[in-house]
Amino acid sequence: APVERIGRLKALREELAGVADLLRSAEQERDEGMAELAREEAGALRQEEESVAFQVLRDLLPKDDGTEGVKGLLLEIRAGAGGEEAALFCVDLFQMYQKLAQRKRWRFEVLSLDEAEFGGYKEVVAEVTGEGCYQQLQFESGIHRVQRVPKTEAAGRIHTSASSVAVMPQAASPLELSVKDSDLKVETYRAGGAGGQHVNTTDSAVRITHLPSQMTVAIQDDRSQHKNRAKAMKILLARLYEEELRKRNAALAEKRRSQIGSGDRSERIRTYNFQQGRVTDHRVNVTLHSLDQVLAGSDDIDTIVEALERQRLFDDLQHAEEEEEGEEE
Repeated sequence: APVERIGRLKALREELAGVADLLRSAEQERDEGMAELAREEAGALRQEEESVAFQVLRDLLPKDDGTEGVKGLLLEIRAGAGGEEAALFCVDLFQMYQKLAQRKRWRFEVLSLDEAEFGGYKEVVAEVTGEGCYQQLQFESGIHRVQRVPKTEAAGRIHTSASSVAVMPQAASPLELSVKDSDLKVETYRAGGAGGQHVNTTDSAVRITHLPSQMTVAIQDDRSQHKNRAKAMKILLARLYEEELRKRNAALAEKRRSQIGSGDRSERIRTYNFQQGRVTDHRVNVTLHSLDQVLAGSDDIDTIVEALERQRLFDDLQHAEEEEEGEEE
């Protein structure tokens, strides 16, 4: 809670002052052992103080990006360039987010899954709901690149492939989106592909087209036409809402110095290098040598997210200052 964070910030600054006094005393008495301990303690306290101060500042600033109160999102992962490796990496990313959701106690439900013939996923869409899920995952939109030696590579050459991630917030209420029934074209057809005896025996597959935008979603994962239609509508509404937010924030995005959190699907944001065991986020030049922990959905991901949040917040503050200076002139 914000009040607790402010209390923690005050306590940290008092502790820092006490450690500074201790360091001065140790240096005067030439007690190098005590001085070294005080320096280490001061370093750890300063790191925590910086993190808590950022969180307090974030609590105090108004949110004007249209996503305040968003409790749910759709996470869409697509295999990109790289064929089989890209499809396998799509699974790695999916499992990373699934484990992250489990650690954060978010609800994680697969809405649509298109498996590749040789293993892996061509595309997967999941619904994520829970406190803070959008605030954490909004920075994941973009191109995720993987560098590793494929299992089928006899010569041991490193291959580069990629998957794209899109994070689409769900409208806090249906009133935020004006979608008329007359704007929708709903078609049913018989599902194709693997799936057992029910495939091709009933018109369970559903395709919904939003006529004004020509945006189309087709779902055939479930045996129930009703369930497939509900899933298709969720995905369609999330994509329409994402587009609405993109237009709403276009002016702000143009003025921002960086595109952090802009949701640009085409931006190369992160590289996962298996040979070196590292993950690099290119937007804030953060590199972690803990690839396995990141892919396991550990709190290493939080380190990257906090760096991104901090950079975007500073960008927004700088933009606000420049606007104020412009008005004064």
